Amino acid sequence: MVPRYSRPDMVAIWTPEARFKIWFEIEAHATDALAELRVVPKEAAAAIWEKGAFEVDRIDEIERETKHDVIAFLTNVAEHVGPEARFMHQGMTSSDVLDTCLAVQLAKASDVLIADLDALLVVLERRAREHKMTPTIGRSHGIHAEPVTFGLKLAQAHAEFARNRARLVAAREDVATCAISGAVGTFANIDPFVEDYVAGKLGLSVEPVSTQVIPRDRHAMFFATLGVIASSIERLATEVRHLQRTEVLEAEEFFSPGQKGSSAMPHKRNPVLTENLTGLARMVRGYVTPALENVALWHERDISHSSVERYIGPDATITLDFALARLTGVMDKLVVYPERMLKNLNKMGGLVHSQRVLLALTQAGVSREDAYRLVQRNAMKVWDSDGALSLLELLKADPEVTLSDAELEDKFDLGYHLKHVDTIFARVFGAA
Repeated sequence: MVPRYSRPDMVAIWTPEARFKIWFEIEAHATDALAELRVVPKEAAAAIWEKGAFEVDRIDEIERETKHDVIAFLTNVAEHVGPEARFMHQGMTSSDVLDTCLAVQLAKASDVLIADLDALLVVLERRAREHKMTPTIGRSHGIHAEPVTFGLKLAQAHAEFARNRARLVAAREDVATCAISGAVGTFANIDPFVEDYVAGKLGLSVEPVSTQVIPRDRHAMFFATLGVIASSIERLATEVRHLQRTEVLEAEEFFSPGQKGSSAMPHKRNPVLTENLTGLARMVRGYVTPALENVALWHERDISHSSVERYIGPDATITLDFALARLTGVMDKLVVYPERMLKNLNKMGGLVHSQRVLLALTQAGVSREDAYRLVQRNAMKVWDSDGALSLLELLKADPEVTLSDAELEDKFDLGYHLKHVDTIFARVFGAA
């Protein structure tokens, strides 16, 4: 966790204090369930809630001797509870506490990330509607293709992040499972009722088969989902970076008063936020492979996954939380230049309308091969002139082009390309 790229609500989920508080709740709820089963005295269960406490420093001190974090925790709690503490952890194993705690933390982290996505979706919809009919050039391979609108670019991003939200909701459900099944997961020394009880108290579902650990395919899917969201962040950030290039300059990050772009060149206004988002996306994706490799544990359990998850649990969620909030801020304040978009669209002498002429020629009886040849040979003249020549005028002057001047002029209508924008918006945002 890097403080520079962290926000307090997400960080709070992963503090030692938060972790041990969840551990305590798991142990206390489990003891309540055991008391209902008359395995332990009800007075002991009540004493744990009444007297139970812990100190992070003391747990660390005990662990330096025991080399076991759960035992250190239980020892410290027992120092507060007294003799009744012997009824804690009855029939349980360390993974019951650790895995169930991780499920709670990942569920809480998911809730923060889902809220982040909701905030981003609101901004993307607002900006998409703002620029619904703002014409700009669509590019394939980085080269001018045909007209689109800037609103359509943002609608695409909205649809992508809406899918990501649905994926995260599903991943949250998948990872939020409770295991209180004892050694090797057989419930030999603890009744399944305890697991049901604790799961209900913590808002988790019951893990159907926990082999002493919750199967890590669940966690692999969760972190893979975070990786997909990070890639979507990078996709939109890369679009902004390209649009901010001096040669394009159709949109740019907000440049605040007093902000500096370069220590050497006072004129610079760099896309530093979206470049930062590109780097953060790489980090989140970097946590996916270790999560996948955690799936293959030895037999009923080993702890090769443990050290991995102590890194990737906090780091992936904290980093993605920061990245989503930063992207929301970038898109909220993004400076858009419609005039420059239109200027760039018209830069190449009407080449962007070449397909319409091609289709019109084929409908007029010209073979597709000949139609392509006629349009291309004139288009290449415009290309070689860097847009100084007009495709429309060249086509009018070409004796082999059988379309009338009026028919040709009709094929250069910009509005034609935008006729289905409403249809696409209705698909993304619903009917107006």
